[in-house]
Amino acid sequence: MERPEVLVVGGGPAGVGVAVALLHVGVRPLVLEARQVGASFLRWPRETRLLTPSFTANGFGLADLNAIAPRTSPAYSLGEEHPTGRAYARYLQGVAAHFQVPILKARVREVEHRLGVFRLTTSQGPLEAPFLVWAVGEYAFPRYPFPGAFLALPYARVGSFARLAREAPERVVIGGYESGVDAAIHLAERGVRVLVLDPEAPWKRNTGEPSLDLSPYTLSRLRQAPRGLIRFRQARVQALQWTGKGFVLLTSQGEVRTPHRPLLATGFGDGLEPLRHLLARGPEGEPLLTLEDESTLAPGLFLAGPRVRHGGSPFCFIYKFRSRFPIIARAIARRLGRDEGPLALYQAEGMWLEDPLRGEVRCAC
Repeated sequence: MERPEVLVVGGGPAGVGVAVALLHVGVRPLVLEARQVGASFLRWPRETRLLTPSFTANGFGLADLNAIAPRTSPAYSLGEEHPTGRAYARYLQGVAAHFQVPILKARVREVEHRLGVFRLTTSQGPLEAPFLVWAVGEYAFPRYPFPGAFLALPYARVGSFARLAREAPERVVIGGYESGVDAAIHLAERGVRVLVLDPEAPWKRNTGEPSLDLSPYTLSRLRQAPRGLIRFRQARVQALQWTGKGFVLLTSQGEVRTPHRPLLATGFGDGLEPLRHLLARGPEGEPLLTLEDESTLAPGLFLAGPRVRHGGSPFCFIYKFRSRFPIIARAIARRLGRDEGPLALYQAEGMWLEDPLRGEVRCAC
């Protein structure tokens, strides 16, 4: 195998998507994936589905919202409007196979940057390249934001809501954004009484920004959920304790007691720990990037995926962060003297956002 020109860490939609964009401009990537392509989606609860709808409209310059490469469509490949995690993993694997994306099963343990070269210590030995794209997803890094949070069951460890519903007739869900409400709906549909706790009450928000509001898909499901089984309370969980007989949640609105293990849906970490010395951070802990999604500290290091953030807009949906794949590919192609012309295909299919500061959504009606 030829020495890769770009090491891409992560075999999810961001990693595979960036690799395909690089292949379009004749750059040699190597994707490093610890498990298999789409591994995080394979670990989703069996019942969970993508929030954004898939529809094949490529012929009209409208790419499928969940597509990661031009002229592909999960709706076409899977025949589903809201694919399950397992189904979407099949789409990702199909894209990787179709475009012949080079993939090495390897876990990255350490990243060094010296004299313009990135040297990675991996489970398959040392690897190096002049460019590095970090495309690790969030799902493998649940957040534990308060004392005792580790006592709760993280959303990422649920496996199946059908099984969870059989274990207890009631459940407290900590976190009221997409994961928390998704859990509440699935449990209520199976007869479980659910209390959802969140200090910001996302179920009330209507800002017009998809990264902040509950999706139309979730709101529709919530309206159709069994009446009386889901309760919402605007309260911050400050600590979780085990008494020997049950759990006590200390909240800003008093104690909540339950004999059953609470479900934790408070979001995910960023998976950027190996890059801590190569990324500057903003006031809210966000990685500081150039307008080409490149580190401000380590030239040649690019970030792809849901942790990309510019201005007030987080690029946390596939249709958002995929718009930056060709921008990264173009930056690397220019430095290597490659033809960037093939990337025009991304513009033709609406998978291109030149100015990330224009990514905020404001709707008149």
